[in-house]
Amino acid sequence: MTWAHQRRALGTLALAQVVGGIGNGAGLAVGALLVEDVSGSAGWAGLAVVAMTLGAAGFTVPLSNLAVHRGRRPALTAGWLGGALGAVAVIAGGEWRSLPLLLVGFLLFGASTAANLQSRFAAADRAEPAQVGRSISLVVWATTIGSVAGPNLTGPGAAVARALGIPELAGPQVFSALAFTAAGILTWVLLRPDPLPRRDAAAPPPPRIAAALPHVRGATAIAITSVALSHAVMVAVMALTPVHMSGHGAELSIIGLTISLHIAGMFALSPLFGWLSDRWGPEPTILLGQSVLILACGIAGTAGSSNVQITIGLILLGVGWSMSVIAGAALLTRSAAPEVRPLVQGFSDLTMNLAGAAGGLIAGLVVAVWSFGALTAVATLLTVPVVATVVLASRAPARVD
Repeated sequence: MTWAHQRRALGTLALAQVVGGIGNGAGLAVGALLVEDVSGSAGWAGLAVVAMTLGAAGFTVPLSNLAVHRGRRPALTAGWLGGALGAVAVIAGGEWRSLPLLLVGFLLFGASTAANLQSRFAAADRAEPAQVGRSISLVVWATTIGSVAGPNLTGPGAAVARALGIPELAGPQVFSALAFTAAGILTWVLLRPDPLPRRDAAAPPPPRIAAALPHVRGATAIAITSVALSHAVMVAVMALTPVHMSGHGAELSIIGLTISLHIAGMFALSPLFGWLSDRWGPEPTILLGQSVLILACGIAGTAGSSNVQITIGLILLGVGWSMSVIAGAALLTRSAAPEVRPLVQGFSDLTMNLAGAAGGLIAGLVVAVWSFGALTAVATLLTVPVVATVVLASRAPARVD
């Protein structure tokens, strides 16, 4: 693939991320509130994010295998269209007051997250080694535009819902369905040539994702651990923030703005963190990200009814996640052998989403039994293994000598 082809691929992936990000942001902002409304319990609210992340985990393996067998273009297209189907199911679940259908819809919605995550690896398929972090971060950054705009569609979504005769909290899902469909069409039409190198027809069949397991060691294992636990911290705190704010009387527009700014923290500075990872190294960038996550949990957990303070905490939560995940993805891409790299990347996304689902599930239980402050304290503890593995690995060469 020439530089012109790589530039075209980056442009297409970025465009799809902008459009698809609108769908993700719109659905994410009110998902917990919709589940709380249908179930009648705040304890169930975290299941919206749990279902999304479990869905993303479930779609990661088949989409990774599809990418290895057929290329990134059909895999990413399938992910976006699966998310659109999920958004339609969520609308139906809200209309019919069916919690099972609602959760099935959020599971399918997770396919869009799987496509979103695999897009960043598609950006690095043909990148030069010294530009892996920046290539990944450029596609991640593109998500900012759509994802920040998405949560602010709660007001227009309510108006659309009234016009269609569906519950107001289901209105943003209409935008999600349309955005995911558009992202899938754009990917299918424009992502040519496919960024993943074609296999020789005479070559042996490509391995399944289980073949990635022997390669999860050393720097690769550190990268996967950093990404997974950072995601768990972010999901756990973010998932229950709308419910916490709603309990303190915050209006839907304020909640939407807070989630928008949180998503901006996740994506807006990603090119800086990609450059930092390439220039400074992935491991120091991961450690800096963990420090920011700890600070974010402290600020959000002590916010009480202050919307301003919890918003600051959520912005920093996004920034810490961005540093850790971008640097972790760069470390993974550099350390994994090329012949199994897509499979190792798929395994990382699977682990990441399972960790996020566990974080969301634990979040609901902790808040139901104790408090939002207790949740942020528990989330802080998840940074300890990441810091420990990175620091111990950095000292290993000195011990060998």
